[in-house]
Amino acid sequence: MPTTSTAVAAKPIADTGEAIASLLLSNNLITDKQLLHARRVRAKLAQTKSLLNTMLELEFFSQSQLNEVLKNAKLSIRLGDLLVELGDISSQELEMAIRIQREVANNQKKLGEILVEHRMIREQRLIDVLANQLGYLHVEPEFNSIDKALLDIAYLPVCEQYGFMPVRRSDNVVVVACTDPNNRDIRLRAQGLLNSNVELAICSQFSLQTALHKFRSSSGPRAIKSNNEDSLAMKLVDETLQAAIGMKASDIHFEPHSTKMRIRFRTDSMLWQFKEISNELAVSLIARLKILSKANIAERRRHQDGKLEYTDPNSGQIIDVRCSFYISVHGEKACLRLLNRRTELLNIDSVGMSPAVLERFKYEALEAPSGVVMITGPTGSGKTTTLYSCVDYLNNDDTSIITAEEPVEYVIDGVTQCSLNPKIDMTFAETLRHMVRQDPDVIVLGEIRDHESAEAAIQSALTGHKVLTTFHTEDTIGGLLRLMNMNIETFLISSTVVSVLAQRLLKKVCPYCSTVHRPTPLEMQRTGLRSEDLRMANFLVGKGCETCKFTGYFGRISVFELLVLDEKVKEAILNRKASYDIRRISIECSGLITLLEDGLEKASRGLTTIAEVLRMLPRNEKPRSLAEIKRVSRSPDV
Repeated sequence: MPTTSTAVAAKPIADTGEAIASLLLSNNLITDKQLLHARRVRAKLAQTKSLLNTMLELEFFSQSQLNEVLKNAKLSIRLGDLLVELGDISSQELEMAIRIQREVANNQKKLGEILVEHRMIREQRLIDVLANQLGYLHVEPEFNSIDKALLDIAYLPVCEQYGFMPVRRSDNVVVVACTDPNNRDIRLRAQGLLNSNVELAICSQFSLQTALHKFRSSSGPRAIKSNNEDSLAMKLVDETLQAAIGMKASDIHFEPHSTKMRIRFRTDSMLWQFKEISNELAVSLIARLKILSKANIAERRRHQDGKLEYTDPNSGQIIDVRCSFYISVHGEKACLRLLNRRTELLNIDSVGMSPAVLERFKYEALEAPSGVVMITGPTGSGKTTTLYSCVDYLNNDDTSIITAEEPVEYVIDGVTQCSLNPKIDMTFAETLRHMVRQDPDVIVLGEIRDHESAEAAIQSALTGHKVLTTFHTEDTIGGLLRLMNMNIETFLISSTVVSVLAQRLLKKVCPYCSTVHRPTPLEMQRTGLRSEDLRMANFLVGKGCETCKFTGYFGRISVFELLVLDEKVKEAILNRKASYDIRRISIECSGLITLLEDGLEKASRGLTTIAEVLRMLPRNEKPRSLAEIKRVSRSPDV
């Protein structure tokens, strides 16, 4: 991983753009008039933009011209300041990285390493900046093409300790690849080892480690390859699962690329890189996962599914792991979904609904004698958690509840749960035929996926059952429209569907580093906020701290949109009105609070950020004023 920081004698960040502008003037790439124009444009922009970025967008010069000037000039500019000027990171991200370097890394890590680790910049882009703009030679070491005479004199332990690899000899100079070509210790050690002048070149961490690994394999006695790789794969699977459980990850991605496999965890809806491994080890790793999940290890041409049980050695907790194997151009990709066998369910009062929405959902939907209650949203929006909290709310000694799920994610006492298994012909259709013979009061269908499952839910409701299910749609109106697209008659939808609850999960502001945030003009324009709304709001953002891994977010909250089908909404469905018309009728007559409005209300209380609301929530129409939203939702004033 590139870790280089540029020369110590550096200009402060505020002067970096002007220093580069002076350089561009001296090289006749811009005129005084253009520079003055760029300063004026920058001052008028709603979002903060660097002077250099402004000039690039105005097309006063090309990126290649800029690269050539910076490479030849070798300005004494700090790496972080240059990245801000180029627009690769923001000034806030630079401040956060410097704080991490001081508080957490104790100055033991270089700035570039921290920026890559915390996903503020891609490693390849950092290399490009160091190579193109600061003039470092860029070489990726390929072990098979390295001069064998250099390998004969290179000493592997020294190469590994200092992190470098000799690549080629040019006249009396040896080109040495490393991740930090500004490191004086590497230069001196390489010169002494190779007994020659050296030129340090920058390379990626992965290519360096791969070359050193192959150097190690070629210099020692050869062990039995398959046994070694199998053993490493077994250890890596255990290590990865334990790390994922420790980080409370929901998914693990094993992603093959042309020269490596990347392993990433999804936590709080974000993907984090865990590690990278060689393609040779990746083959054994996928084979190990297939054996554990009872998939066909010999089949490498088709997609497969499987599942396994993993017992966490630290807590003794049993984790159900759903495995999916996907064929790609670089090999097999595996995605593991971790499902905890939790017995403690989230109470319906604690899922995060506003008081008005919660009251209507409980008394007009869940306590309705029959009908379909749908919970909609994309994958990872918390639908299953809400579904089980509804089941827990309805579960009592007077009610018979039966489920058909794939798979069962929460085990609940007092509820008859069935996990579907198509391999033994326990399909959705077959299970439904037997469910209605079990005299249930409430039927829970894990998910509506096609016309057959939608028809089954409707028919069950017509026979007097209460049906709870989930659905993949963007919002509540989208759930109704998708049923229509599945060729379900509108009169059946209007007579059986009681309510549709749409939801999303938004990242929550970290309580340990939160600070007051005043919305920018662009944020106010995009959200429809008015100046008077700010008086009753307490918008926050997280600065980033060790607790939240310097992201500014810690945990997640839910936002909801509840549509209860009253007579006017049913009439609009029967008349096949457009989604816009159904939404307007729902807002005016049935008290609908949209996802965007609920998100803004929660952002106004400092629970999430405006940026997260804009990133995650659909914006179908302009929201009402914040005062009106708070009144309708009966939210506490800030």
